[in-house]
Amino acid sequence: MNKRTFSLIAVIALVVTITSSFYETNSALSKYGNVSEEVRAIQERLKYLGYDIGNVDGVYGSKTQKAVYRYQRANGLKADGIAGKQTLSMLGIKSNTTSTANNNDINMLAQIINAEARGEAFEGQVAVGAVVLNRVSHTSFPGTIAGVIFQPGAFTAISDGQWHAGMTDNAFRAATLAYNGWDPTGGAIYYYNPAKTTSKWIYSRPVVAKIGKHTFAK
Repeated sequence: MNKRTFSLIAVIALVVTITSSFYETNSALSKYGNVSEEVRAIQERLKYLGYDIGNVDGVYGSKTQKAVYRYQRANGLKADGIAGKQTLSMLGIKSNTTSTANNNDINMLAQIINAEARGEAFEGQVAVGAVVLNRVSHTSFPGTIAGVIFQPGAFTAISDGQWHAGMTDNAFRAATLAYNGWDPTGGAIYYYNPAKTTSKWIYSRPVVAKIGKHTFAK
C-alpha cells in the first residue's frame, strides 16, 4: 500500500467517523423541523405544564421551539430551543424511546388505562400506566406489560368487562407519555380507590401520591 492510498483511506475513515458522530449526536435530540412521536410527547408534557405549543401534532414547529426555549430558561437549562437529553430528562421523557417503542405494548397499556381510569383526569390516567410499567421493572411482578396486566386478580377491569370498553384518545396519549418515562406517582406499584376497595391489606402499603380518586402506594 503506497502513501497516497494510505492517506486516502485515512481521510475516508475520518469522514465516516465525523459523519457517524454527527448523526449519533443529532439523533439524540428533537429540534425545529422534526416530526416524531417523541416531539408529540414533548408537546403533551409542555402543554400540561401550561406552555403554549399550539396543536399537539408531533411537528416541531416554531411554537414548540419557543415553548422549549421558555421551559429551558425557567429551569436553568441551556436555552437553545432544542430538546436534548437534559431537557428531555427534566421533562420526564426518555430520549429516543418513542420511535422504537413496541406498538403492541403501547396499545395494551392504553387499553388498561382506558379500562381502569378513563373517568380520571389526564394525569391520573398517566399515573395508572406508570404503575403498570413500574410493576414490569419490579421483581415481585411479571417482566412484561402483558404479564402484569393479565396477572390473575391484578386488575378488576379484566374480570368485569371494562377491558373491552370503547377506547378514548386520551388513553393513547397517556400511554405514550407513561411509556416515555412520565411517572406522576413517584414509583408506585399499587393504586386503589378508597371509596371502592374492599381490601384491608392495601391500606398497609406506604402511600406515595393521591391523584384524582386514586391513592398510589409502594
